[in-house]
This record gives sequence, structure tokens and C-alpha cells, in this order.
Amino acid sequence: MESLIRPRRLRTYETLRKMVRETRMDPSSLIYPLFIVEGEGIKEEIPSMEGQYRYSVDRLEEALEEVITAGVNGILLFGVPKTKDEEGRGAYDDEGVVQQGLRAIKKRYPTLYVITDVCMCEYTSHGHCGILKGSYVDNDATLKKLSKIALSHVRAGADMVAPSDMMDGRVKAIRKELDRFGYTEVPILSYGAKYASSFYKPFREAANSTPLFGDRKTYQMDYHNRKEGIRECMLDVEEGADIIMIKPALAYLDVIREVAERIPVPVAAYSVSGEYAMVKAGAKEGCLDEGELICEMAVSVYRAGADIYISYFAKELAAYIREGRIG
Repeated sequence: MESLIRPRRLRTYETLRKMVRETRMDPSSLIYPLFIVEGEGIKEEIPSMEGQYRYSVDRLEEALEEVITAGVNGILLFGVPKTKDEEGRGAYDDEGVVQQGLRAIKKRYPTLYVITDVCMCEYTSHGHCGILKGSYVDNDATLKKLSKIALSHVRAGADMVAPSDMMDGRVKAIRKELDRFGYTEVPILSYGAKYASSFYKPFREAANSTPLFGDRKTYQMDYHNRKEGIRECMLDVEEGADIIMIKPALAYLDVIREVAERIPVPVAAYSVSGEYAMVKAGAKEGCLDEGELICEMAVSVYRAGADIYISYFAKELAAYIREGRIG
């Protein structure tokens, strides 16, 4: 064969392959999701998410030492309260589980970057992400509650807030509330395009947040829609979002790509509970190589254009990057 152009030349040696990689990863871009519960002395494994746990505030140190030792410097915090009510009042209680967790974390680990999920589904007795008007979630009434939640988190020590409810206008409402109380430097990581996905089922068990009736399709997005996802992200940036998140990650690489190309803010992607559970199940059956799949999934998300990767495998990924397996 006569050819002046041979792409395989750049694949000859591992050193060369690494030298010409187009996609680079760094542990500083990883965020680990963490669940905290009310009570004492609790570390309980989540049945549908082998290797993931819910911790009471007094046992958070065990989880955080693992995270920090792994080289991961950011966490996304979710709270699981003991009691719920129709309006999710526990979400903005100054003595709520997230607020207690934030104070404990910042006292022991002041430099750990803590992002909090701002939503109501874990706190409402009906399991929906807002205030109900009949059986429908009232968008504008919910905005007032979300603003209170975000403010209470920041007052307790949150470095960044991440509204995940998918109500129209919630980024603007939260930004105005934070600014009104002087928290102008606290960024908002918006769940910009959050799709109504079957990949969330293990999370709903972890957070005890399954709706008692209906579903969330009147506020989470239809997974058939790409342009709508881009529009949602654009609107959030116009309202003051500093970072945009796409959720889930693996099945929405096309959305990540378009958002990264068209919107001039950093893009995060959340590799959700269902993605984690599939990898674990496949590895347990012996039909998948867990480590190789973790790496390939992560690289695909960065290759699509993500700057930040939220993953239950964040600790493992940080180790693989250090080992030179990926990165």
C-alpha cells in the first residue's frame, strides 16, 4: 500500500498516544454526590447502589476522608429528612439535615468545596419538586420556597447552590434572593437540561423521593427533545446561572456537545444513579470490566464537551487519572 498519510503512526507507542490525546481529564473537575440523613451513628448502604451509603452528620467524616484522600475536592450534598410535610418546610429549616451537615463539614474541612442540591422532592410528603395546586405543581409558588432553601444553604456554609427542580424562572428568583442578602459571590450551578429519565430510579430509593402519584413529566424534560434542552440552558444563563448541568450524562452526549458549543459558561454533566447501577450489575455478572467501563464513560462525557463530571465513581476516576489509566 502506498500512502503518505497513515494515522496509525500516532498510535505506535503509549507515550505517543498520551501525547496527542484530544481529551484531558483532571481530578479537580470531579464532583462526588453524597447523601446525609438525620439521626446518629448511621452508615447504611443503599440497596440499589452497591458501594454507596447514606451517612448521619456525625459519621460524615468517614466519607469525606475517603473523598479527600482520593483527590476529589468537591461534593454535591443531598439531604434525606426523617419527616416530610405538604410544603417541604424541612428543606429550609436552619436545623435541617443539610444545614447541620454543612456546618459540620465547614468546621472540619473548610477548604472542601460543597455544592448543595436545591429541591423539595426529598422533603414533601407527596414527593414532587414543588408546591401543589391540586395535583399540579404550582411553578411560581415553588419559586419562593426554592429561594428560601438556597438562602438557608448558603447561610449554613454552602459554596454553591444547584437548583434541580426544573421550575421556570428559578435561577432568577434564587439569584435575586442571594444578592438581596449580600451573597453576590455565591455561584449557581443550574440543572439546565434535566430530562424525565428512567435512569433516576436508584436515586429515588437513596433519597426516598419517589412521587406518591403521577410523575415529573410536567416539569422535567421530554427525552425526545434536543432543541428544548438548549433553550432551557440558554434561559438559565440569561437568568444568572454560572454553570449549566446536563442530566443524565451518558444518554445525552448530543445535548452536552451542543450546549458546550453554543453557551459560553462551563458545562457539567451528572452521571446518575442508573448509570452507576448498570455498571455495577454488569460487573457483578462478569460481562463487563468495571474499571474500563468507568473510564470509557467518563471520557465520552468530557469528549462531548463537559468541563465538570459529577459521578458516584469520582473516587475511582481520580485514582485512574493518577495511575495514568485515563487523563
